[in-house]
Amino acid sequence: MSEKSLEKEYQENLQYLVNLTTFGINFGLGRIQELLKRIGNPESALRVVHVGGTNGKGSTTVMIARILREAGHQVGVFTSPHMHDYRERMVINGLKISKEDVIEMIRRVRPHLENMVAEGFEHPTEFEVSTALALLYFAEKNVDYAIIEVGLGGAIDSTNVVKPLISVITNVSMDHMDYLGNDVVSIAKVKAGIIKPNSVVVTASEDPDVIQVLRDQAQAMDVPLWLVGEDVHWESKWSGELEQEFDLVGLHSSYSKLRLRLMGLHQLRNAATAVTVCEVLQSDYGVTIPREAIYAGLREVEWIGRLELFSLKPKILLDGAHNVDGARALAQALPIYERERLVLCLGMLADKEREKVVKMLVPLADEIVIARPNSPRAGDWKALGGLAEEYGKPVTCIEDPKEAVIFALTRVGEKDMLCVTGSIYMLADARQALIDNVKLV
Repeated sequence: MSEKSLEKEYQENLQYLVNLTTFGINFGLGRIQELLKRIGNPESALRVVHVGGTNGKGSTTVMIARILREAGHQVGVFTSPHMHDYRERMVINGLKISKEDVIEMIRRVRPHLENMVAEGFEHPTEFEVSTALALLYFAEKNVDYAIIEVGLGGAIDSTNVVKPLISVITNVSMDHMDYLGNDVVSIAKVKAGIIKPNSVVVTASEDPDVIQVLRDQAQAMDVPLWLVGEDVHWESKWSGELEQEFDLVGLHSSYSKLRLRLMGLHQLRNAATAVTVCEVLQSDYGVTIPREAIYAGLREVEWIGRLELFSLKPKILLDGAHNVDGARALAQALPIYERERLVLCLGMLADKEREKVVKMLVPLADEIVIARPNSPRAGDWKALGGLAEEYGKPVTCIEDPKEAVIFALTRVGEKDMLCVTGSIYMLADARQALIDNVKLV
């Protein structure tokens, strides 16, 4: 197949998946369980670490995967949403699924979807189909381990068809309240739904109410629970703009002078969680993970759009701080970066706690540019500008994120910094515009 015809067929298959978004978010495991049964239950062949939580689950997922990869294992990683390319969602040892494999997988799964509808089943959603594709891909590539990130919530998220070795819940805070509940205990109960029998639970939550929910669920399933922060401790030693160093006392070993290129103190908690998971894999499941793999895995891991210093000249920081906890972590990290003025380019979905995020971030900036995330959930995006203006800073509203970020860049002097943050949907467009228009230094 020529490159041109491959690309055409790939885009047609991607469009088929995009069209499935008309089925929206439709909770429940019945549809994906039926689909998986029809394609041979690939999930049953996988050794899974299942990673949920409100913030940090993507970073924790890629850290666990990188450590296992450095230890010589073949590791599949399923994350969502993607930044620029759908294939980012399904990665084995750092390599995205090929376009040929995407085409082949959809070609094989599509008749099962059509048969399901013909037989009276509800049509699976786009995310359910993507989950099934990932599980099938990893099973057929015989990965040693699959690190699966929860999409939304836990109990009735489509990834919750797996039977994990370890269930990880990074933390629980207020997010997706319209789907998960209006208080952290309600949300924690949904997220605790990934805790299964014959597994181990690891959490980095600091909230006593959340920990009690997770403890109750772990006891109900008769599985051990490890608390990162109580059973595992770490200490930051120093941080530059591109790297930080910390010491860690884990469950079974101590590690001094660990290096991490993912920035922010919150990433140390995520790293401690990842190391805890790897120690449990060693102690409870006999997985070979040399100490050197833990050092190398953390030192080499990358995760775009998370306190990513995209460019040094001009200084551009990209961060998907899409909710209150994310904004808090960004605000805490901003003093690391030397600059005179800070220009903030921000775009958030309407269903987020926008007032709280503005209160945390806008006072730190000298000028604000507001953009509209490329999502039906953007709502009254200009209202974010109104909230920002209350702090007496210059505010410009430009709907297209690509145009907004290029305008924001014109407001940045040699010693200033541009910080682009908010919804991943806004960040993806802004990042692509920067790739296309900025000469990187």
